[in-house]
Amino acid sequence: MSAHDAPPPEPRDHVLDACFLGPYGENNALLEKILVEFLRDHVYWRRNFHPEDPPAISTAAALHPDYLAFEARMRRELHQLSAVLKKSVPFHSPRYIGHMASDLLLPGLAAQMLTLPYNPNNVTEDVAPVTVDMEVQVGLQLARMLGYPHDPTQSACAFGHLTSGGTLANYQALRLALALKAFPLALRAAQVPDLDLPADDWSAFNLSHAQGIALLDRWQQWLVAQSPQQRADWLARVERERIEQRGIAGFFAAHPDLKVPRVLAPITAHYSWSKGLKLLGLGRDQLELLPTRGMRLDADALRERVEQLAREHIPVLMAVAVLGSTEYGTIDPIDGVIAARERARALGLDFAVHVDAAWGGYLATLFRNEDGSLRSREEVAGEFSYFPSPPIHRAFEALAHTDSVTVDPHKLGYLPFGSGAFVCRDHRAVALLGERADYVFHGDGKADYMKRYRGLGQFVPEGSKPGAAAAAVYVVHKVLPLDHVHFGRLPRTTVRATEIFYDRARRFTQEIAARMRVRVPFEPDSNLVCLAFNPHGNATVAGANAFVRRLYEELRTDPGHPLQLKEFFGSITSLRPELVGATQTASILGELGLDPASFGADADRLLILRHTLMNPYLIDRENDISYIELYFDFLARSIAALGNAAPAV
Repeated sequence: MSAHDAPPPEPRDHVLDACFLGPYGENNALLEKILVEFLRDHVYWRRNFHPEDPPAISTAAALHPDYLAFEARMRRELHQLSAVLKKSVPFHSPRYIGHMASDLLLPGLAAQMLTLPYNPNNVTEDVAPVTVDMEVQVGLQLARMLGYPHDPTQSACAFGHLTSGGTLANYQALRLALALKAFPLALRAAQVPDLDLPADDWSAFNLSHAQGIALLDRWQQWLVAQSPQQRADWLARVERERIEQRGIAGFFAAHPDLKVPRVLAPITAHYSWSKGLKLLGLGRDQLELLPTRGMRLDADALRERVEQLAREHIPVLMAVAVLGSTEYGTIDPIDGVIAARERARALGLDFAVHVDAAWGGYLATLFRNEDGSLRSREEVAGEFSYFPSPPIHRAFEALAHTDSVTVDPHKLGYLPFGSGAFVCRDHRAVALLGERADYVFHGDGKADYMKRYRGLGQFVPEGSKPGAAAAAVYVVHKVLPLDHVHFGRLPRTTVRATEIFYDRARRFTQEIAARMRVRVPFEPDSNLVCLAFNPHGNATVAGANAFVRRLYEELRTDPGHPLQLKEFFGSITSLRPELVGATQTASILGELGLDPASFGADADRLLILRHTLMNPYLIDRENDISYIELYFDFLARSIAALGNAAPAV
């Protein structure tokens, strides 16, 4: 990790002071005032809907014994719920540095709670006339952050929608890529005239994203020119040939010269990709996991593999890059994936490029100016000691050239769980996902774009969708626009804290050297740092793992004991030789003094501590407290105690 010139001292940010309820509940009066105000406003809305209607519940009802008994039962259960919830994980505290969760942004929390009594269902505008529009707007907000076209008056505008999480967003990416890839073959099989279709199935399946959408456009225009009866006949004829109608087995049986396509992803990719291939019916065998360098996709290995597949005439549906891996926070060379596709095109092979940015997506705000333009690396680097390295900046710059992205507002967007997001660069392909064969566009412009997607349910995997989640994301993005001046305040604070944590970890390795070998196994790319441990005198992976397990006992959530007995909360993950690669595995084990031969059936991976640094109050300047310093003091004490209390490993 190469250092820049030290950034200027960070002034106190009073905007952040108002963003969260706070580790101590400091903003309770603000949240309470907002909730009471808008609860009353909701009640007034009910009373003014038809004020001539009499109250259905009499004022005397509250005095009836049955009413009072029900109230008592409800209060008892709510008190018990409130009591048991005190065993929950304290995500709000800067002492929590475990999984990808932190405190919630007040605008989003309040907006979601405010919207819940209205209970909108974003499946369609019929039951969510307000929030379904907000969800479509959220897609455009995220598209702008990623560098995608975001003007709905333009034909090639992006489109995005919310999901329950990143897993479903990744599945939507697979659905869309397969629909667009397979559609030209349906046109060929239906023998649609006048469209200048590709000469064979291989060429049809390997149209570029832009070529596939252009062909879809020509088909739509051709349909409009037909008589109503001809249009209906041709729609039915093409529909019968589509992969969505025939199914995977039937479709590829109808195209015997075409092999089932592969999906290429780094071995660090989330397990949702395996789920997605199974759900689509393509099968887990079609997912190829590629090696990494430093826990980042090996772009050369990707290039070599796609060239080999081109020679073997095996199609590729999609290449996946990860912008912030779940386990390690590392960022793949997205520019390298784009370059590999360009080389493959010369060999007649084309595929979609999707970025799983569930974790790192909101870091893109650091790279965006208020007008949506990309900031130079020098501009961004002036705010940090290390971040961003040239490869990281190139990765974020390349986002604009990908086909789709997964982002999780419920991670670095600091919003309640249940708000992931899928965004595609060009909305026109989404017509192929419609549950009804409704892919003839009528009219142009923003009004038609917004109207079309107010029927979200026909395009997305879910049916019913919580409009309250859309309201929360939309309001946060309005209060804190997705650029470096506004929302960027949050990741800027936490990336700076990550740099401090990284520096402190390297000093810690020296301070503890007499007792313990400690290493940062790979440099952090985002707000996540891992630490590997091995006690002196131990040379086996099993021995190191035994120690880390005991150390993790001091950090894990234990609902059987009061939370206050824990000083800090962390998480654990592992390094597997097949994931890390032989060269880096040997390097990490060598630095830890571990024998590579000690990997075996009882120790097929090396356990490490994983620290997610999301909390903006890790450096508490108000009280001159560094929770990072406190954490490393805690580690030193824990290591000493374990060394004194436990037998040698």
